[in-house]
Amino acid sequence: MSGTAIVGIIILIFVTGFGLLAGCPAYNVYSQEQAGRAALAEAQSSRQIAVLEARARLESAKMLADAEVVRAEGAARANRILQDSLGGPDGYLRYLQIQAIDAKDANIIYVPTEGGLPLLESNRLAPRTGPAP
Repeated sequence: MSGTAIVGIIILIFVTGFGLLAGCPAYNVYSQEQAGRAALAEAQSSRQIAVLEARARLESAKMLADAEVVRAEGAARANRILQDSLGGPDGYLRYLQIQAIDAKDANIIYVPTEGGLPLLESNRLAPRTGPAP
């Protein structure tokens, strides 16, 4: 036999052997088992990622809540200091009223009287149509 015939026979044996292995039921079972392991590993990895993300959101929410509590305590302490320095709650409310009035860009400001009702001067702004008195 020549060298090319031997090489041809060897190639034929390998192709036939590979064909038998590919068609073998044991190979199919092994292939499915490996695919199942890969799917299980992917599911476990996805679950671990979801758990880690949930823990990160929980820690973030706790830290934001703590920061809000600290901010509120600081604001309450500042309000208490202002209130005490202005002579109590009434002085503090008057101070806030003055600050609100200063912040407005208005020409006329109505301040309540003793009865709690404002004095209305609406006729002062109305255009005069007749002769001046």
